[in-house]
Amino acid sequence: MRTVELLLDEAADLAVREAWRRLADAGLPSQARHRSPTNSPHLTLATCPELTAAIRWELAEAAATLPLPARCTGVVRFERPTSVLAWALDLDSALTGLHRRVWDAVASDSPPGTLNPLHEPGRWSPHITLGRTRRAGAFADRRVSELLPAPPPSLRLTTLRSYDTRTGALDLLVPRS
Repeated sequence: MRTVELLLDEAADLAVREAWRRLADAGLPSQARHRSPTNSPHLTLATCPELTAAIRWELAEAAATLPLPARCTGVVRFERPTSVLAWALDLDSALTGLHRRVWDAVASDSPPGTLNPLHEPGRWSPHITLGRTRRAGAFADRRVSELLPAPPPSLRLTTLRSYDTRTGALDLLVPRS
């Protein structure tokens, strides 16, 4: 499986890592516990089975719109198969447009039924994960939010990348010259 993700500017990256540290110090699930060298604060736009040449071509065009400003709207919790604590991002027209381009790119050359429906336009909730666990309700305590630093009111989404969950390969997806 390949992810398509956006990396954050340096200040936002540091703010997210501080939130990770605070959660870990409090004994809560935190992305800080993931020791992979590819683990960094990011915004997942989509996943697909493979980055074909056709998908890469379209993603290079989408990458040309970066950097993109974004605004944090606060803390959000998800309870799906996993419990997730995250900072939500405002789904403004620029982020909506970039997400749509990425979704259309991965959908254009992926077998039917292989894309995560939670990333589908209209269902996607842009967020930066702070912690996740399979333990239901792990972040239900209202005091969890008090542990966190304030999210950056604004940030820049700077780089489009893809991570291969099978091989660990990490690719930067840059605009065509």
